[in-house]
Amino acid sequence: MSSHRCPITSIVLATHNRRAVVTNTLSQITRCGLDRKHYEIIVVDNNSIDGTPAAIESGVDLLISLRRNAGSCGKANGVDRARGKYIVFLDDDSFPRPGALLRMIERFEADARLGAAGFTVHLPNGQREGAALPGVFVGCGVGLRLEALREVGGLDRSFFMQAEEYDLCFRLANNGWKTSVFDDLHVEHLKTDHSRRSDRTTYYDIRNNLRVIARYLPTDYARAYHEDCLQRYRWLAIRDGHERAFARGARNGQRRAILERWLYRRRRLSSEVFERFYGLQFIGRQMTQLKNSGVRRVILADLGKNVFSFFKAGNDAGISISAIADDRFASPGRSYRGISVASMEQALAREHDAVVVSNTGPEHAARTQRLLAARASKPVHSWFSAGETAEVNRIASPSPIWDSDDIGTGISEECALPVGGGQES
Repeated sequence: MSSHRCPITSIVLATHNRRAVVTNTLSQITRCGLDRKHYEIIVVDNNSIDGTPAAIESGVDLLISLRRNAGSCGKANGVDRARGKYIVFLDDDSFPRPGALLRMIERFEADARLGAAGFTVHLPNGQREGAALPGVFVGCGVGLRLEALREVGGLDRSFFMQAEEYDLCFRLANNGWKTSVFDDLHVEHLKTDHSRRSDRTTYYDIRNNLRVIARYLPTDYARAYHEDCLQRYRWLAIRDGHERAFARGARNGQRRAILERWLYRRRRLSSEVFERFYGLQFIGRQMTQLKNSGVRRVILADLGKNVFSFFKAGNDAGISISAIADDRFASPGRSYRGISVASMEQALAREHDAVVVSNTGPEHAARTQRLLAARASKPVHSWFSAGETAEVNRIASPSPIWDSDDIGTGISEECALPVGGGQES
């Protein structure tokens, strides 16, 4: 598609007291490769007091100044006044690489049911940032069809920050829209330190993830994922010294979860949509194949947000799980559903026939897979790795890193990695 035919795109971001950061971001956006008349920039200022509005007003098409901090979900105010056929959400420290927006538009024009086109997110340290479930985008780089966004009600402002992407993805999928993350759409995320891994982040992480589980997960799985969520974020809070913020967030989240479980009772993920994101049946088939090939004991590598899928699939297949390897969560006496959570070194020293990367986030799975390539002496099975994984699991470009439809079709990537060679958010 030539640029003169591009539908207008609305680039929307929110900021709060980060004048230098957002000024740099705006200068980078102008290098995106689209003709300036084919996109608009909308900035939602969350009541900054550092001079941000005056510094950026001349460089944007619309500046919306709020009287209170609405967090990252303040972008919803920008969507209300957007003129574009397509919306691009950025953080105030993220920006698309040249050419990415044109390719995004081509994606949308080629598929009328594509609701969200997630970008591959690049961090300054060379790693990539990704969500914990396939087909879920990261909020610092995603294109959205305005029609789809408005059809499902847009961003839920009550989330403020954290987990709003999952809430939006689930609503889009329930309404029949596709959500994909593409390996030819690229965004840089500087991920500056301000407000990252703060006690506020801890508070909203647990509060909002509990709400998402209550709203959307089928009855058969809601309790298990609720329990896992509490355990996971409590351990993260202990690591970061944010126990009090966790306790407040957990109380608030559980109160809201009780109410929203009822309010959203007609919005549960269908069995098909649940499978697309969580992949229990898909993982179950892979585990059964391992059992049929003679595997009796495995190490699960990664205590990811969706580790329950691997735990259940292993048990259902009759495979013994010797340990869960995760250096972030390993601690003496710590266990997940009766299975020891150990460091990678400790776990790999236990008896096992194979290692299964127990993370459904493609970028997270890729990093763990590379780490195991240098350490594991037994076959490593990684069914969700994509993006960063060099040759072993790359899906031909340009294509989705992972499409939320893929799990249901039985698409999988498996590799057995020997010792040597090679090397979550």
